[in-house]
Amino acid sequence: MRPGSSDQPRDPDRNCPLCPRLVAYREEQRALEPDWHNAPVPTFGDTGARLLVVGLAPGRTGANRTGRPFTGDYAGVLLYAALSAAGFANGRFDARPDDGLVLTDAAVTNAVRCVPPQNKPTTAEIRACAPFLSATLAALPQVEVVLALGRIAHDAVLRTIGARLSAHPFKHGAVHSTACGLKVADSYHPSRYNVNTGVLTDAMFHAVLANVRTLVDGTEDGSAAIAAR
Repeated sequence: MRPGSSDQPRDPDRNCPLCPRLVAYREEQRALEPDWHNAPVPTFGDTGARLLVVGLAPGRTGANRTGRPFTGDYAGVLLYAALSAAGFANGRFDARPDDGLVLTDAAVTNAVRCVPPQNKPTTAEIRACAPFLSATLAALPQVEVVLALGRIAHDAVLRTIGARLSAHPFKHGAVHSTACGLKVADSYHPSRYNVNTGVLTDAMFHAVLANVRTLVDGTEDGSAAIAAR
């Protein structure tokens, strides 16, 4: 079932206490880098979005530093360039929150809102943050397509909308039609590691976003995986 209206806030409080390990790491980072954001990173984008992009978690020197999803590390360079090419952003990304970047018809968030050590949240931390993903979808009722960046984000989205993981296995380039009406598109995460190892190329990622554009515009039924390799 697609999440409905809820009193649950869509973004955690700055001092969210839900995950002890992440709280301890957050406090450690605040002591080390007092000028950084060092807090849960809120959703960014258009409140009327038809596309929601869901990543894994903020990077320590990326969104944890800047306070905007996918801002300050390599993944954001690739993500926002592809969003711009597909007509979802104005092309002003300069890896800082005051760069003038505006998303149109799209929003970006993470399955886990606080930075985890070694970029690896635990299962318990993913579950603890799930109500915020649910509330985000409820607060964005126009969303028709969710782009999941990586398997963890994919699984978090499916659990949030009550879809069976076994019926919708993660696969780069796949598009899943779900019972609640949302289409879930999959991509490998645009991390530097995935790009450097050849798991994901710029062309592959841009192909996914181009296909997502057709899904949002209603010119593709999303019933089959795209040829993204």
